[in-house]
Amino acid sequence: MRQELVARQLDERIAAHHPVGRRLRVLDAGLGQGVQALRLARAGHEVTALEPDPAALAAARAAVAREPAGIQERIRLVQGDARDIGAHFPPGTFDVVLCHGVLMYVPEPAPVLAGLARVLAAGGLLSLVVRNADALALRPGLAGDWDAALAAFGSTTYTSRLGLPVRADRLTDLSAALTGVGAPLDRWYGVRLFTDPVADDRPPPAPEVLERLLAAEERAGRTDPYRAVAALLHLCGVRRS
Repeated sequence: MRQELVARQLDERIAAHHPVGRRLRVLDAGLGQGVQALRLARAGHEVTALEPDPAALAAARAAVAREPAGIQERIRLVQGDARDIGAHFPPGTFDVVLCHGVLMYVPEPAPVLAGLARVLAAGGLLSLVVRNADALALRPGLAGDWDAALAAFGSTTYTSRLGLPVRADRLTDLSAALTGVGAPLDRWYGVRLFTDPVADDRPPPAPEVLERLLAAEERAGRTDPYRAVAALLHLCGVRRS
């Protein structure tokens, strides 16, 4: 659900800022499962993926090895941390930079954002997916965990479904930070409003139900006031010339 919604939003912003059919230089800073990196490589773009975790990198290499040779040639995997991005790439290297599900693991996002903006070419797109600090009370509240819901108000920290202590961000703070690094906010979306409380191990719905669910989630992610309380925020900034 999350990956499909982000993919639709990302494709929309890429089309808005880059000519159709142009082969773009893409950086995925924090590869994770590699869903977006592989998808963009299959679409014809040149993708560099930065990932600090050796196990995740090994899984990504295995996934890339299963792709046709032409797609394999368009993907470069690099072991490294988004916090040290300037050590890996010179300024202006990429047309699109993705940083999805990474900022919640760093104590202070500003230095990471500065590094990401630095390697972005003029007019390039910076795509961030973060946990929404203004919606932290929703998940425990809808689950009936009133103590956790009350504790979440005003907080920017929470425990993930993996049991890890992580951090969330507010739209206003990140918008100001993006302006500060020269890649002001162009468009933002909410991701996972109706489906966030649903357990990850729940069986997927039937295809016809899934399509309507995606339509509802996509509409909510673009519509006020719903998008403001989605579990995740997808922010897209554009590097100034």
